[in-house]
Amino acid sequence: VLIAIGRDACTRNIGLETIGVKINEKNGKVPVNDEEQTNVPYVYAIGDILEGKLELTPVAIQAGKLLARRLYGGGSTKCDYINVPTTVFTPLEYGCCGLAEERAIEQYGKQNLEV
Repeated sequence: VLIAIGRDACTRNIGLETIGVKINEKNGKVPVNDEEQTNVPYVYAIGDILEGKLELTPVAIQAGKLLARRLYGGGSTKCDYINVPTTVFTPLEYGCCGLAEERAIEQYGKQNLEV
């Protein structure tokens, strides 16, 4: 299990290439399947190093708990990376949860959405 925190994935030069784990050469992120498993069956990754996932501490904590339960506790629940509430603290505060409007239109069609 590999856990990394921060905006720089720092996955280079830690030996991942030695065991064959693929990383995105541009950003150092690690692609995983829906169970946080890398291309190497016994290597998992969670947190900010995941390719295409949110970089939020609470998400990483939840993903780690769920992964531990699946690996060692007989659990089967996977982390939901889609329906994650987020907020932005600026003079105009706002938040969101779920798909972006553009993505929802792609997935479900504009006629099936109410925004």
